[in-house]
Amino acid sequence: MTQSLKEPSFGLGDVEILEHDVVFNGFFQMQKFVVRHRKFEGGWSEMMSRELFERGHAVVVLPYDPVRDEVVLLEQFRIGALHTTQGPWLLEFVAGMFDDDENSEEVATREMREEAGCELGELEFITEYMVSPGGTSERVSLYCGRIDASKAEGIHGLDEEHEDIRVVSVPYAELVDLFEAGRINSAAPIIGVQWLMLHRERLRRQWAGSSE
Repeated sequence: MTQSLKEPSFGLGDVEILEHDVVFNGFFQMQKFVVRHRKFEGGWSEMMSRELFERGHAVVVLPYDPVRDEVVLLEQFRIGALHTTQGPWLLEFVAGMFDDDENSEEVATREMREEAGCELGELEFITEYMVSPGGTSERVSLYCGRIDASKAEGIHGLDEEHEDIRVVSVPYAELVDLFEAGRINSAAPIIGVQWLMLHRERLRRQWAGSSE
């Protein structure tokens, strides 16, 4: 009988951490582990050395106006996209890292004001996912948030964080065009746009009492 995939085959008790060191501690942190783990065929793996990029966990919000049927996009510089074909200015959603003792809604509300100049209304959870678990522990909690897109414009961000964010509100049809053209090319916005394609009409009925 095929084993159910609803639960993992192993747990934390099936990993041995033999060594653990912090090898870099700057804006982000790099840790080094020497581990071994149980194998599917039985027994234990050989010892292996792995580096882990530790940068904390993030909240991302897809800002959607159900009345105007518009989505707010942020354009900003990202060093990780420096050598991509399109270059390092990406179209993204509102996002931020957790500060001490904050919950997801508090992060979403704070970042919506700082990055887009908008107040956050209803907030609907979409999913939580790991960004790249082969090398980083970062998790993203992704939400859709109701906003008034008529107030979303201009340049935003915190000078002390070197943020230079252009805020643009686009109609849903244009968002889909940007998505299909590959202009939206980072994980959270791709997941968010696909989710909105599935749930847009429900959100318009639920949040605005109207649909096309």
